[in-house]
This record gives sequence, C-alpha cells and structure tokens, in this order.
Amino acid sequence: MSSLDRRALILGGSTAALTLALAGCADTGTPAPVAAAPAAVRSSAPVAITGLEPKYSALYGEVTTEPHPVPAIKASILKPAFVRKLVPYETKEPPGTIVIDPHAHYLYFVQADGMALRYGVGVGREGFAWKGEAVIKTKQEWPDWYPPKEMIDRTPGMAEKLDTLQSGIGMHGGAGNPLGARAMYLWQGNKDTLFRIHGTTEPKSIGTSASSGCIRMINQDAIDLYGRVPEGTRVVVL
Repeated sequence: MSSLDRRALILGGSTAALTLALAGCADTGTPAPVAAAPAAVRSSAPVAITGLEPKYSALYGEVTTEPHPVPAIKASILKPAFVRKLVPYETKEPPGTIVIDPHAHYLYFVQADGMALRYGVGVGREGFAWKGEAVIKTKQEWPDWYPPKEMIDRTPGMAEKLDTLQSGIGMHGGAGNPLGARAMYLWQGNKDTLFRIHGTTEPKSIGTSASSGCIRMINQDAIDLYGRVPEGTRVVVL
C-alpha cells in the first residue's frame, strides 16, 4: 500500500482514530516553499555538534527568541535515552540523510565518520505507522494546521477553534498548534505524503507510538533539526 493510500485509509478511520489525530499532524494544507533561513537570522540557533555533551538545560531550556513561547522541558518529562545526543551510528546512508527508526523511537541525522545526531521522537501507533523514503520538499516555522473535514465534523468543539486561513479551514501557527514550532513536509516525487516531521505540544509523547503517523519532536529538537537540514534532504523511515 502506498503512503497516499495508507493516509487515505487513516483519514477515513473511526472517530477515535480521528480524535487521536488531533495530537498528530493530519494536515492537508501545503505551504509555499520556504527556504532555510541563514544562520545569522534564524530565530533560534541550533546547538553545535561537538565532542562535548551540552548540558540538559542548554538543550531544553526555555527559548526566548521565538515569536511564540517555547517553555523549558523538565528533565522528569523526557527520558534520558531520548535526549539529543551525538552517537556512533552504522549505516550505508550518506551524511546529510535523515534515518528514522520508529521501533526505537529515534531520528538520526547522519554525520561523517560513522556518527549521527540522534533525537528522540514520537511515531505513529499501530495501524498508523509507515515506512519508505521521501524528501523534505518544504519547511515552515510555526506552521498552520489544517485538520481534515472528517475530523472537524466528528470532534465536538473543534470547529469553534478553527479559522478560515489561506489554504482552508485550520488553526494558525502558535503555541497551542499541534504541529509545534517547526514542520518539515515529506514528499515522494510530486506527491505530498501528508506526513511531516514536526514539533509537538505534548512532550510526554516522545518515545511512544501515539501519533497518526507523523514524526513528533520536542519543540527544541524540531527547531534544532530544522536549522540543520535543507529542503531536498532525503528521509528514510525503516
């Protein structure tokens, strides 16, 4: 089954599945291409990859340079295994590739010399997971969210929280938006898979299989990865 067919099946699922997707990324809007900002003007510079492990507070402290609040992540929320870290990683994929291991709940940004920058992620629950290859065609800071009509119709009170936006009925980007601070939109050829790598308003979901198929990241991690990867980056989901 193709990613698009699988996504269509997801969107036509039960009320419970659609309600769950509210915390995921059932986003049917496609933004205009947004080039990665130069390092000098990015709203939040990523933590450098070095041989020295930065302190937890440096990775997940409050971000004050964004247009919307990005609160600090308490150490009690994120398990140590899912803290951003430079690790040895054996792969045939070339540097610059993103490799996602949904079973381990890790996203690897492959580096040179057998290393990778590893992030903890949340992934799709059983029946909502996917695998294959895609590329990041577009990127968006504080993206708008466009839930499918089926979700709006079946979720009490959702319609009152949505507005008419440029690409349809949706939610403006912001602190309460399920896509979080950043979104990277995954395409296969000329087709939008409707899957994204994005931030989350639910940091406790990192390390779990709870989304409607997208790859969730702590907002601080989503900001960091966004600043490192250009459009056209290849993404491999194991």
